[in-house]
Amino acid sequence: MSLVGFEAWAQLAGDSPTSRTEWAAVVAAWSQPHRRYHDLAHLAAVLGLVGELAGAAADPDAVRLAAWYHDVVYDPRRPDNEQVSAERARAGLRGLVPEERVEEVVRLVLLTAGHDPAPADANGAVLCDADLAVLAGPPESYAAYASAVREEYQHLSDEEFTAGRTAVLEHLLALPALYRLPAVAAQWTPRARANLTAELTLLRRRAGSS
Repeated sequence: MSLVGFEAWAQLAGDSPTSRTEWAAVVAAWSQPHRRYHDLAHLAAVLGLVGELAGAAADPDAVRLAAWYHDVVYDPRRPDNEQVSAERARAGLRGLVPEERVEEVVRLVLLTAGHDPAPADANGAVLCDADLAVLAGPPESYAAYASAVREEYQHLSDEEFTAGRTAVLEHLLALPALYRLPAVAAQWTPRARANLTAELTLLRRRAGSS
């Protein structure tokens, strides 16, 4: 069964004409041609990791639904993608799942703006750790990720992109913890910090030589 197929979606939102229409709309959004990293492959990766980590969540289905919606709106030219994605989740899930779960999905999507869940937020920890797992990949995988992100921001000059990307990397490195789940934190954190630091060093070097 495909992680982004209707069968996986129907386990969370039921099988009805409304649910099928919403699934198709969500998949279409993730398939937009301007996406180079934040695409269906990223969605599938996050869903897969959420599945692996779901045992730590208080409401695994809410976390899975939040994964479906966490970048459903992705326009590199606007600063409020998480806010708009959260509202998109609220509108799309209304009537498909209980209202309390809808609101938890909205809350979780908003968390991905800063990836800084509270210490006791098990649902937030699972979603944020899954979303940031790419940071802990092998150097070549991280380089491919960083290159894909640059392509998504091709409308920016190198100077503009460097300034924005530097701010993102500095924020991530300043988080109290990059990963919150003990099951992954010990293994992922050193690799992620090494990747982030290497990219930040490269960006600063380029900025200094320009």
